[in-house]
Amino acid sequence: MSTNTIIVTRPSGQGRQLIEMLTNAIEQSGVAKRSLPEIVSLPLLTIVPKADDHLADHIATALTDTDLAIFVSPNAIECVMRLLERDWQEFSKKIIPVGVMGGSSKLALQNHGIGEEKNPTPVIIPQNNEQWDSEGLWQELQALGWDWSKKKVIIFKGEGGRDWLADTLTKAGATVDAISTYTRVPLDLDNPAWHAIHEMDFSKSLWLLTSSEAVRYLGQAVKDQFPQGLQNASALCSHHNIADAAEKIGFGEVFTTDPGDEALIKASLAWLTI
Repeated sequence: MSTNTIIVTRPSGQGRQLIEMLTNAIEQSGVAKRSLPEIVSLPLLTIVPKADDHLADHIATALTDTDLAIFVSPNAIECVMRLLERDWQEFSKKIIPVGVMGGSSKLALQNHGIGEEKNPTPVIIPQNNEQWDSEGLWQELQALGWDWSKKKVIIFKGEGGRDWLADTLTKAGATVDAISTYTRVPLDLDNPAWHAIHEMDFSKSLWLLTSSEAVRYLGQAVKDQFPQGLQNASALCSHHNIADAAEKIGFGEVFTTDPGDEALIKASLAWLTI
């Protein structure tokens, strides 16, 4: 009898953290006493900070007269802080409100002391974790009552990706500077990480999906490399846009959960008991 397999598709560093939390939760829950599931890391995309000598200077100049800085992900925070190599308020030379879309990003800010200072940086985040996305952040920003025609906003993002928030702010009258701080490199099809995928039973697999771009790449890779396809596999998605992408590439069963690691782990445990 083949074992259930949970595939974590995040970049390796973030994936490792989620795997540790998931393993502990499974062991403590007792849901899999007879047969522990196999947890596999398949980092579909690797985050590579931009190697641009002028990028730090561009950010420094942009911060001198901005009214709001938005980070689209923890990756954006890590890449910007690596470029700045100093305290956020020291670099920005003033207290600039920071907008993020979810709990992981808020935690990344805290890890760099942002929002924890003597005069804390205001951190704007959707209050309800069911709205941890661009639309949820925009709702919070609208509640500020700002005249956007008099505001300049910087959005720190990855290359490509979704431009909905930048477009929405621009339509509201804001001056928007979207700065790409990292690129996403797809996992090479020759990488040994694919070996476990070739050997597993897709009908007993749950794929944890947290990036639409990663899902689209998975669809391409599976079409080229895996004759059994995804029609018997299950996907657990942290946003409805990701779920839509998972359905498009052929997952037979698609579940959507709230964003955040706790929700992913809770839903994974529920899947193991089905």
